Amino acid sequence: MTTVPDYEANYTPEQKQLAEHLIGLEKSALDKWFNGDVSGYRELWSRRSFTYFDGAHLERVEDHETIDAFLDGVNGKLHADAYDFRSPRVQFGGDTALLTYQLYADTNLIDMKYNCIELYQKEEDSQWRIIHSTWSFIRPMDMDFGSAETVV
Repeated sequence: MTTVPDYEANYTPEQKQLAEHLIGLEKSALDKWFNGDVSGYRELWSRRSFTYFDGAHLERVEDHETIDAFLDGVNGKLHADAYDFRSPRVQFGGDTALLTYQLYADTNLIDMKYNCIELYQKEEDSQWRIIHSTWSFIRPMDMDFGSAETVV
């Protein structure tokens, strides 16, 4: 018997369906990402309003144009045979939804261990897109950054 987490037990049927949809969007983007294809995130990240934090960058990315340049530099370079998408949780607020999860992947460039935060918003075209993304290292004090290759 599968136990439903407390927070999920409070979902409306519509929220349950939306949570599954958003998790599916994220996994689809990750499937492409780990095959060297950045198009999943390029399409999922909002062009209207977007910010991004990553543990490897000193400052916040302020717009889609800047993240596009980063994606261009990574396109075709990052690969992993598999990844582990752990403990996804979606929380709702009006036309926003917050997806958090942990991501583990041994890639050709770096062993990834991230806490991921994706803030989705329903945009004017009724599509759900990420308006803010944070990828922070899980326990960075345990990470060995000396062996990481330069991505861009």
